[in-house]
Amino acid sequence: MGRIDSNRDGLDRPSKRMPEPQLIFDRSHPGRIGCNVPVCDTPEVDLEAVLGELRTELHLPEIGELDLLRHFTNLSHINYGIETGFYPLGSCTMKYNPKINERTAALPGFAQIHPMQPVETIPGALELLYGVQDMLCEITGFSEITLQPLAGAHGEMTCLMLIKAYHESRGEGVQRSVVLVPDSAHGTNPASAARCGYDVVSVGTTPEGNTDLVDLASKLNSGVAALMLTNPSTLGLFEPNIEQICGMVHAVGGQVFCDGANMNAMVGTTRPGDHGFDCMHLNLHKTFSTPHGGGGPGCGAIGLQHHLEPFLPVPVLRRADRSESIIADYNRPLSIGRVSAYYGQFLMEVRAYTYLRAFGKQHMADISRHAVLNANYVRARLKDVLPPAHDRPCMHECILTAEKYKKENGIRALDISKRLIDYGFHPPTNYFPLIVPECLMIEPTETEAKETLDEFCDALIAICKEAVENPDLLHNAPQTQIVGRLDETLAVKNLDVRWWPAKVTVGVGV
Repeated sequence: MGRIDSNRDGLDRPSKRMPEPQLIFDRSHPGRIGCNVPVCDTPEVDLEAVLGELRTELHLPEIGELDLLRHFTNLSHINYGIETGFYPLGSCTMKYNPKINERTAALPGFAQIHPMQPVETIPGALELLYGVQDMLCEITGFSEITLQPLAGAHGEMTCLMLIKAYHESRGEGVQRSVVLVPDSAHGTNPASAARCGYDVVSVGTTPEGNTDLVDLASKLNSGVAALMLTNPSTLGLFEPNIEQICGMVHAVGGQVFCDGANMNAMVGTTRPGDHGFDCMHLNLHKTFSTPHGGGGPGCGAIGLQHHLEPFLPVPVLRRADRSESIIADYNRPLSIGRVSAYYGQFLMEVRAYTYLRAFGKQHMADISRHAVLNANYVRARLKDVLPPAHDRPCMHECILTAEKYKKENGIRALDISKRLIDYGFHPPTNYFPLIVPECLMIEPTETEAKETLDEFCDALIAICKEAVENPDLLHNAPQTQIVGRLDETLAVKNLDVRWWPAKVTVGVGV
């Protein structure tokens, strides 16, 4: 990706900009076709009389099959994917998705199930779903799991709906109107709480990166419905006071929700259900292997303690009383109802099932141990050029700050990330969590080899040197891609992303 030969320091330096590809319309030629239509054995129809000038109105390109194939294949080579490069996106857990997962999900018995098929005709699918739930109960320490929520934020909202139903069943629904959210939380936490009708109150973080217990205590009262806590936090730190925090909230009658976005740091090592949490959401599309780039599909499974079980969304998958068969139970008078049209994202559960069975109970802890090891390795290699936000071991991701480069050289974290693109790497997450100035949030996951991490760290070290010696290199980056540095203000204000043809020649396409 825009490279030239290695320099004496062993690093590939970015070279010239990639050539801009043509649009498919630019390759169009009047009258050219992509296939030979068979001889018509039915009465011919005058398409122009039937469709009018539809072809002209649609501006369809006219191109041969080979040129079409080459065009889209070349475009695909420009894409950045997990098979072509490292995704250090913090909080996103963009780990490699083993191909066996895709093979399993593509099996006809799974891939061709109809969403409205009678449940009695899919006993194998129900067994698989129940198997995923059973394994997740063991991994999380919760007594119940449902796979119905469709994504992480959807799982958050479902947990809050369960909490609300629980308080209402105790006659405290109106009284408990506040949800506490740490100032380091994912933005979906306050959004989910507000969507469920709660008032959101922020809880501070100590200089050490922990929940501020004094601030929390000052905001706990009989009006608190829940605390939403991410553990490990978005600062990449495990909360050492987690049991005390849960006890404080429970003492005033509130519930504690665990944001499971960072479960990759705990799989097989420790269980949120044992820490005192009442419920949590899980991102099966992150922790259990399927990167969620491109908009999905996701899976926001939730785990919960027994006292929230009566309110689970219907249907609830369980074993029949006197049978080994799995049934879909709709007889749930206290249920919050459905939260999705069908029972979750089935093929995501197939992938997760394959992933879980591949590791097994014996090797499950390898996921979290290696993820934490990789993050701390990156942190140690970069600490001299990009200091960590907190001087303590991190969990699955390291939070670094480029604040000194902004103060001394006018270089922002964004400039560093843009320059990383020239070195062939996808940038890490920027400016989150919001409480860390000029934040770079790096999550290597457990699937990356040491050699990849070294190449990434070498590139960042070189870029930090450039920030001091030649800051314009970073201000003008990226310089090797088809699209260079965009005008951020214009990009926000001008949201017209639709393509329009430069000119249209009637009757011959574009």
